Amino acid sequence: MVKVLSVGGSIVVPDAPDAVFLKAFSDMVKAWLAEDAERKLILVVGGGAPARVYQNAYKEICGASASDSADWIGIMATRLNAQLLKAVFGDLCTQDVVYDPTAVSDFTGRILVAAGWKPGFSTDNDAVLLADRFGAKTVVNLSNIEKVYTDDPRKNPDAKPLDEISWADFRKMVGDEWVPGKNCPFDPIASRHASDSGISVICAGGKNIENIKAILDEKPFVGTRIG
Repeated sequence: MVKVLSVGGSIVVPDAPDAVFLKAFSDMVKAWLAEDAERKLILVVGGGAPARVYQNAYKEICGASASDSADWIGIMATRLNAQLLKAVFGDLCTQDVVYDPTAVSDFTGRILVAAGWKPGFSTDNDAVLLADRFGAKTVVNLSNIEKVYTDDPRKNPDAKPLDEISWADFRKMVGDEWVPGKNCPFDPIASRHASDSGISVICAGGKNIENIKAILDEKPFVGTRIG
């Protein structure tokens, strides 16, 4: 049984690596895996603060708002964060960090850690591709928002949180274009792939360890199911 978590970089490295969160998260994951020898977990990590800082510096120097260069900078940040996660999980993660989700032929350990692949989409898309490859029907997207809203709550005080939303309605909200550093609940490119592949996504707050455990256990949780 394979579960897929797309872990926002802002959860792992909000400003600096969050050692307190990583300790609590890794302890929960290790205990969850120990409950059933058939369980496996794929962790796909985003770029977080390193991506933002370096992308902003590039844009300030070059005056560029979006380009492959900005995307590559973000991708490299995801790879640094992924190496940290791989090290945290030690012997549970026996394979190298995955950079190309289409080139993975097997899953030998209990945890597989993946990072950014190439320009054109975020690590959310890598998570969907890996879910499709290993037969997971749901991707859990952990970020700094607990639910998807009808609109940006920071700009619209009338925005309402949602427990569920269809792919058709969600894609109307986020559009079809990926921009490096774009801030939306789930990458538009990944959303299209998930919709086409029949994969649902759960968006939930990444800091709530007990809630993440409830999602892994398929129990009631706080978040939004897209599908």
